[in-house]
Amino acid sequence: MSGAAVDASALPEGYPRQVWTQDGESVVVATGQEGGCSHVRAELVEQTDARVTLALIEETPEPPKMCTMDLRYPPVAVRLDAPLDQRQVVLEQRDVKVPA
Repeated sequence: MSGAAVDASALPEGYPRQVWTQDGESVVVATGQEGGCSHVRAELVEQTDARVTLALIEETPEPPKMCTMDLRYPPVAVRLDAPLDQRQVVLEQRDVKVPA
């Protein structure tokens, strides 16, 4: 996708900003970031005629436990109600604590 079609300004510095589509533009895929004990998933926040907002949610266990210090960049995907077409993709990032 072209840089103009993706608004990644809400992502932390250094977070991956790769976005692409699959399945006739009905699936939006983004590169997430996770590490150690955390896992990333994508959530469709909003889809309008003008834009699609995707939250990249990193789930970290609570209470914390011993974890490795590696970083991984898995692809995460959401299915849209209609093909992306000319809509802008807006990326957000959230950290969420989940029961260990």
